[in-house]
Amino acid sequence: MTDSTVHVPAVAEQISASKPRRSKDVLWLVLPAALGVIAGFIWWLLAPGGLNLVSGNPDLANAANPGSWLPRDLVLAALMLLAGCLTGVMLDGKLNEDGAARRLAFALLGGALGAVFAWLIGLLAAQLLGPAPDPALGPGFGFTLRSYAVLVLWPAAIAFITFVLALFGVLSKKPVK
Repeated sequence: MTDSTVHVPAVAEQISASKPRRSKDVLWLVLPAALGVIAGFIWWLLAPGGLNLVSGNPDLANAANPGSWLPRDLVLAALMLLAGCLTGVMLDGKLNEDGAARRLAFALLGGALGAVFAWLIGLLAAQLLGPAPDPALGPGFGFTLRSYAVLVLWPAAIAFITFVLALFGVLSKKPVK
């Protein structure tokens, strides 16, 4: 008697396409954090008390001048809003694909890291490239950030832009009949 052989096709181990996708999703964390370094240097270049390229007012060039505190914070706030809006717009096309929540979470965390890096790099640039602060005035009168709420603007702008674009996407869909 002959044994019948059953040929079971070997199931090839499928290589998951999610690993390369996950590594691309991590870019939403890394790129905003890296852009925070650039934003911090730009903050020091533009802000009063730094290189003061925005106003050019010599009175605001002194970091110890209390009149320069609000414009300095507003320059960083504008940079945070711009970076958050650009990140949110770039993220818009990626919300309908798999892993959209992961990309959004990475983008929000990357925006928060970018904001903190921008703040710290701006302070470092002021210490390395700016004039030495007057020690008689104390540590609060140098190139500093007065309103720490500015640091929330980058992730908040990402969340708001993502919400608005997703809302427009839902509202623009034709109803199925």
